[in-house]
Amino acid sequence: MQIALLRHFPTDWNALGRLQGRTDVPLSAEGRAELALRRLPEAWRGRPILCSPLSRARETAETLAALDPAPIRIDDRLLEMDMGEWEGRQGADLIADPDCAYGPVEGWTMAFRAPGGEGPAEMFARLAPLFAEIAEPTLLVTHRGLMRAALAMAAGWRYEGPETFRIKRFALHPVTLEAGRPVAVGAPEKLVLR
Repeated sequence: MQIALLRHFPTDWNALGRLQGRTDVPLSAEGRAELALRRLPEAWRGRPILCSPLSRARETAETLAALDPAPIRIDDRLLEMDMGEWEGRQGADLIADPDCAYGPVEGWTMAFRAPGGEGPAEMFARLAPLFAEIAEPTLLVTHRGLMRAALAMAAGWRYEGPETFRIKRFALHPVTLEAGRPVAVGAPEKLVLR
């Protein structure tokens, strides 16, 4: 069975390079304008949607579901990685700070953790039971950090070396589930223009 992951549309903090984490930042005017141009590929229209409770993900899900009515259920397990003390800070500033353990996302390991935040292992732990509960093809509208963990689980990648997948904006990222476990990552599929 396949599910698909979709990253929320952009926010002002995305444009500024600020770490959003659990901070409830809404979509930007530009993000809303781009969302207004898109819809789901035909095979995913009307499918159930699981969604992060943060407004940037909810608005993305609700806008897409309004075109092709689909049930939406909010699930806290789809929240973005908790970035703790680093939330609201610009990644470039953190990287420039020699006393800070933050670095480019490509260098994060399973041990990565923001002070007062969480790391990949905690995301794996909250995703595993969620995947086990999904009983039909479902769209998950969520965040980049959470998607990275979900795709890592499916690809068998343990945050060592280069990622074996690429997260793209405005695209669905298929994941195959077998017996409630993610086992494969498919090629991203762009949202279509209305």
